[in-house]
Amino acid sequence: MLLLYKTIDMIDVNADVLLIYTGGTIGMIENLETGALEPFNFSHLRSNVPEMKRLNFHVDTYIFDPLIDSSEISPKKWREMVEVVKANYDKYDGFVILHGTDTMSYTASALSFMFDNLTKPIIFTGSQLPIGKLRTDGKENLITALEIAADKDVDGHPVVPEVCIYFQNLLFRANRTTKINAENFNAFTSANFAPLAEAGVTIRYNNTTGLKPDYSKEVLFYEEFDDCIAVLKIFPGISSEVVAAMLNIDNIKGVVLETYGSGNALCDEWFISELKKAVDRDIVVVNITQCLYGTVEMFRYETGQSLLKIGVISGFDLTTEAAIAKLMFLFGLDKTPQEVRQLMQVSLRGEMNTNNA
Repeated sequence: MLLLYKTIDMIDVNADVLLIYTGGTIGMIENLETGALEPFNFSHLRSNVPEMKRLNFHVDTYIFDPLIDSSEISPKKWREMVEVVKANYDKYDGFVILHGTDTMSYTASALSFMFDNLTKPIIFTGSQLPIGKLRTDGKENLITALEIAADKDVDGHPVVPEVCIYFQNLLFRANRTTKINAENFNAFTSANFAPLAEAGVTIRYNNTTGLKPDYSKEVLFYEEFDDCIAVLKIFPGISSEVVAAMLNIDNIKGVVLETYGSGNALCDEWFISELKKAVDRDIVVVNITQCLYGTVEMFRYETGQSLLKIGVISGFDLTTEAAIAKLMFLFGLDKTPQEVRQLMQVSLRGEMNTNNA
């Protein structure tokens, strides 16, 4: 794929950025006496990360108390992050959120839906090694994320006015990402969507793929999520008892159905029957592929067509993280099941490509 990039050289930037520390590996430092990893004092961030003194814009810091282990993340914590951004939106030109990597794609995908007509960057980043480690990836991730959050174009507008993840030299649209590596520094990928920027000697932005807000209109903030969602991943040998149990969870409203290849699943009568009963009860069932690359094409094979006939809808190339967040977001808006079905097949924040519908 040919990408068209624009290089932005860092000059004196009249910008204010809010750095929000929620928790995660990046904020750890090694206790020299015990060897244990402990959170360092982010209120003294510049002394812990002396490279920040060379930034040519202003950075303030907001620290969550208590800090959040990323494995403990929840919609309640997503709402708290939105509240912080909302309360400070008019004061800052951009935001950087430090977050644990394990659930970063879930949180960043969720926040992408919680702002409509976002006019400022919200950049998530973190690290695989604590910032106190000699070989840490945290310092480069942090410094570059801050620079991206502060960058403006010739008109004085942010270069990337959307929710993103920056990690290991690449800037991704948040709701297109998945964590793919627990050990290497290149922890994230955006399998079906090109990076928004690449950072090397300079930061090169992909001008053809970024979202374009309407600066004449206000940003809208949403804070409600409905977490009555389940994920059903099919596998060879899955039993009718497992499928029935998942689809009959009390108060369930939406199911992310992870299928094979381009949206295929078993055609056993019991399986189709259980799904049809769920759809008839107004449960929204969204078909996404288990494959990292590619999209759901339900017309392609008979198995996919069988799902389509009973009312299962295509999730196209949605990631699991984005599909979950989008369902929670839409049901949080008190949309009817029919409205949710319709909106799940429309790209709201650049989260999917529906060209192969």
